[in-house]
Amino acid sequence: MNIHKTAEKSSAARRLWAMQACFLFWGLALFPTLARAQARGAFRADRMDTVLYGVAYYPEYMPYERLDQDVQLMQKAGISVVRIGEFSWGLWEPEGGKFEFGWMDRVVDKLHAAGIRIILGTPTASIPAWMYKEHPEIIVTRLGGQNLYYGLRQNSDLFNPTFRFYCERVIRRILDHYKNNPAIIGFQIDNETSSAGVANHDVQVGFQEYLKVKFKTVDELNKIWGLNYWGQRLNDWTELAPRDGIINPGWKLEWERYQQWLTTDFLAWQASIVNEYKRPDQFVMHDFAGPPRPEVNELDVSRTLDITAANPYHDTQDGFDGEVSSRVGDYMRSLKSTNYLITETNAEAIGWDSVGQYPPYDGQLRLDVYTHASSGANMVEYWHWHSIHYGQETYWKGVLGHDLQPGRAYEEVSRTAHELQRVGSEIVDLRRKNQVAILHSNDSYYGIEFMKFSDRVNYHTIERQMYRALYRANIGVDFVFPESTNLSNYKVILVPPLYVASDAVLRRLAEYVRGGGNLVVAFKSGFCNEHSTVRWEMAPGPLREAAGVHYQEFSSLLHPVALKDDPFHAGIDNLVTAWAEMLILDTAKALAYYDHPFFEKYPAITQNTFGKGTLTYEGTVLSDKLQSQVLFSVLQQAGLTGADQNLPAPVRVKHGLNRKGKTLHYFLNYSGSPQTFPYEYNEGSEILAQVPVPHGQSITLKPWDVAIIEEK
Repeated sequence: MNIHKTAEKSSAARRLWAMQACFLFWGLALFPTLARAQARGAFRADRMDTVLYGVAYYPEYMPYERLDQDVQLMQKAGISVVRIGEFSWGLWEPEGGKFEFGWMDRVVDKLHAAGIRIILGTPTASIPAWMYKEHPEIIVTRLGGQNLYYGLRQNSDLFNPTFRFYCERVIRRILDHYKNNPAIIGFQIDNETSSAGVANHDVQVGFQEYLKVKFKTVDELNKIWGLNYWGQRLNDWTELAPRDGIINPGWKLEWERYQQWLTTDFLAWQASIVNEYKRPDQFVMHDFAGPPRPEVNELDVSRTLDITAANPYHDTQDGFDGEVSSRVGDYMRSLKSTNYLITETNAEAIGWDSVGQYPPYDGQLRLDVYTHASSGANMVEYWHWHSIHYGQETYWKGVLGHDLQPGRAYEEVSRTAHELQRVGSEIVDLRRKNQVAILHSNDSYYGIEFMKFSDRVNYHTIERQMYRALYRANIGVDFVFPESTNLSNYKVILVPPLYVASDAVLRRLAEYVRGGGNLVVAFKSGFCNEHSTVRWEMAPGPLREAAGVHYQEFSSLLHPVALKDDPFHAGIDNLVTAWAEMLILDTAKALAYYDHPFFEKYPAITQNTFGKGTLTYEGTVLSDKLQSQVLFSVLQQAGLTGADQNLPAPVRVKHGLNRKGKTLHYFLNYSGSPQTFPYEYNEGSEILAQVPVPHGQSITLKPWDVAIIEEK
């Protein structure tokens, strides 16, 4: 028997290694094929019947048997969906090759009898102890030899053929067992997956194969990475050194792209297996951890999914302003230009220890649900149903506290669930049509991290600053990507420091401006090509004509510098920091100059008319207030400001179309005080309170409250 099992594993390992090699050579070409395969089923992300509301549930973690009690409490509360099974490999397969389903069959049957829908997870994010004992080589070793060891989750080498053999076996057994179960509406593949920084030997070998496919010859690699520097040029592929000690920016960038690819390939592989079993009415999805994360290419992963999902966690109590939930939602909606799921978010206080336990105020759980729905979410689930009594996540609390009895959180979840039973079908499948977008670039994040210009400011701080300015101004936002071709859909596009970009991407942005778009571009944009190699043309490279400026010098700023005459009325926040490009005007006009004895001759912010559009260039790091004022002026020029910008400061508004084609207006009060304002849109009906709302009527939102108005 052991000989048979060994042969089985060896044969499967060889098959999987061949499969990996095939993906290395043809993976990029397969993505469109996999995406087309997803489209053949009946499930559509924008054709769900209601907003689902639920929890992750782990009866196997309970200190005593209480399945019947839990299901009764869920049913009483109005829970409509539960996610199960994604961290239970050691129970599905307690010994290698021995599978047990009875323990989960009970759970599935009870939930189905209660009318609760189920999302079933593949358990591959956490390997069982017997597997580690037999195959410790599966565990990730990072650059520099750091071992993750057993005890963590998401600590497996996704490229390892032995690991994939076991993954495929357990996935197929679970899917074969549950594929026809009517309670299961979809399957989650893995959980919050990334490569975990894996640098095991097989991964280093795979990187060499990856480079061969992408660059063809070592001569091309020598040229692109500039390996004549320090005499590091290669004569053949066998001379490629391990990644561990490399400091060449182009080399490091390609390694990070390869790390992203490992995750994309692993999840595409899992999706292809699930697709062999799932029914047309079921979906396959993956839950991204607080996206965007630079180590994961969520855009590529999403191409192999029926619907995307995210796990955003956020500040609570006085720190809850809806920004994190909204930013994650806007990003998720943009990945596939359709609705998405929230598979985890705060239920009570969270933390891997008991420092910083801040349970939400009354009303904040409900308000967060409508925050997600107003961004296009068709489901909101909490992690998790019950608080856990052992393990690292003891203080990451659930809907039920450690006493496992209904409390304040349960009561608010119940009120919200019953409200969604009434209005969920009216607000599901919300369509957002925004006129402003932010261009997101993982490559630029890494390029800047490899060549930092500040210890406090980076790509993400600028991107989030831009998003925050739009969010607080009540401007709806989408995200676009360097490969996006739909730029003309937007009147305004914001570009955080686009440090790494091809000529083609920069020319596409210039053509967007020429055609009538309004582009706001941050410093360092266009400086390097797609290989993180500095361009040898005048900065900002292919953006120069559209920007109407050029520069040859730049400087770090030791101290904050004011802008002369406070041109954007920022008051005490009229300051720039960290970095200054010494811009020289070509055809642009200066919007602001530095108030400094040396830098005063250089403009800090410029604007150029190019074709039918404008390009506003920020050559320095702006304060939050300055950024808000600069962006607001561009929005005004584009005709995108109005009544929404006159709402009280804590009130956010979002707009969209429901599936009846009627306009919905969400007004959300992120404060502990009542907020009053006039309703400035067409006559409608507030669907939560079921009362008419004429144009001009005064609306008062209670603390942490929401109003949803459907126009007639």
